[in-house]
Amino acid sequence: MFATVMAAIMPTLTESLALERSRFAANPYPSAKDRIAVLSLLIERLLARQNDIAAALDSDFCGRSRMEVMYSEVLVSLSALRDARNHVKHWMKQRDVPLNWPMQPASAWVLPQPIGVVGVVSPWNYPLFLTMGPLAGIIAAGNRVMLKPSETTPAFSRLLSELLDGIGTVIEGDGEVAKQFTALPFDHLLFTGSTETGRAVMRAAAENLTPVTLELGGKSPVLIAADANLRRAAGAIIYGKLLNSGQTCVAPDYILVPRASLDEFAKLLLKEADRQYPGGDGSTAIVNERQFNRLWSMLEQVRASGTRVLGGERREGRRIGPAFIIDPAPNAAVMQQEIFGPLLPLVPYDDIGEAISYINQRPRPLALYLFTANSKLIARVLRQTISGGVCINDTILQIVAEGLPFGGIGPSGMGFYHGRAGFDTFSKLKPVFRRRGIGLNRLLFPPYGRIHQLLKKILID
Repeated sequence: MFATVMAAIMPTLTESLALERSRFAANPYPSAKDRIAVLSLLIERLLARQNDIAAALDSDFCGRSRMEVMYSEVLVSLSALRDARNHVKHWMKQRDVPLNWPMQPASAWVLPQPIGVVGVVSPWNYPLFLTMGPLAGIIAAGNRVMLKPSETTPAFSRLLSELLDGIGTVIEGDGEVAKQFTALPFDHLLFTGSTETGRAVMRAAAENLTPVTLELGGKSPVLIAADANLRRAAGAIIYGKLLNSGQTCVAPDYILVPRASLDEFAKLLLKEADRQYPGGDGSTAIVNERQFNRLWSMLEQVRASGTRVLGGERREGRRIGPAFIIDPAPNAAVMQQEIFGPLLPLVPYDDIGEAISYINQRPRPLALYLFTANSKLIARVLRQTISGGVCINDTILQIVAEGLPFGGIGPSGMGFYHGRAGFDTFSKLKPVFRRRGIGLNRLLFPPYGRIHQLLKKILID
């Protein structure tokens, strides 16, 4: 049965890739005008179909906040596409490279060149933004694209096929289809999802020597310094944590709090959650029963261990009230797995060096959040920790700042996109050297006895 299914899948995928390759071959270096036209078409379609987008995601989640969809999906997607449209002419220009005198007379430059067909595997949690974000760079770079959206959001996947009609190929299907998709010989492959699946994607891509960009996840820490404004920090953390009910790859995953402020800060978080989501109104549902049961099991485990929990009530429609878990055991599931839901552990520390060590003893995260007004401490944390990105005195905004590259490191991912970083990722930055006239290097041609003094001068200089 499995072989029959695969036989049915592979010709379709292979034929789709061949079709996209033929389209690329017909226009291997699209003009700026061509690229701007495609970006503009996508912008027009998003504006025209925003109500359909909200309805599809509400259907897939069985309850997705419309306002959250408008600003965390539609608005940021439009921002990425508009940024690419506004800058693509500049990004496409050759980048002159200076040459030292022994290379003269000559010139050198880097030419950004389209690479071909890019494969994109997008996730379910922000299926529009985490498709359009990379797509802005892919299109700006002049490439063709094939996309495999998540089977967890089928209504949106069907809509995506319409949004990208004539722009790229959308492949719907389950996890087996995704495996075959990632085994295709793309010119670049972008995957957004879990670290475990990311390893499998990288292995599949390696068979074709396909370059990969992996946007994974992990446990993004928040470090509250002793001088932090706790009330403001609480507001920013609740916003970043409860957006999409915590189903965000850069959501705060645990908080390191000075021991003396632990109880006060936990109460501030609970109060701020009630203020931003009174009675849970406006919150988004957990995407499906499997994810809900996983989160509820985590919460039940810490409760059974005697760990103190503030909040965390079970609500109607696959919703869990924000749960603040006070000093859980290090081996608890909530401290070992990426949470991806409205559960937030608070871990006390006694010394800032201890807190920094705590972060460094764990896998490198996709994001790190620091709350402090102390410039010296900011510099210390930036130098002594390694993470995909950092946001100081706020949360998650680093992912929507188009001028900043977005990407992880190690278990949280590899490679970058957004803005010019995305354009460069999906381009071949081709180095070019052009000789103008007779070069000094002719003096270095064999036989070598004639150039001893010249070589000596070059090495000394």
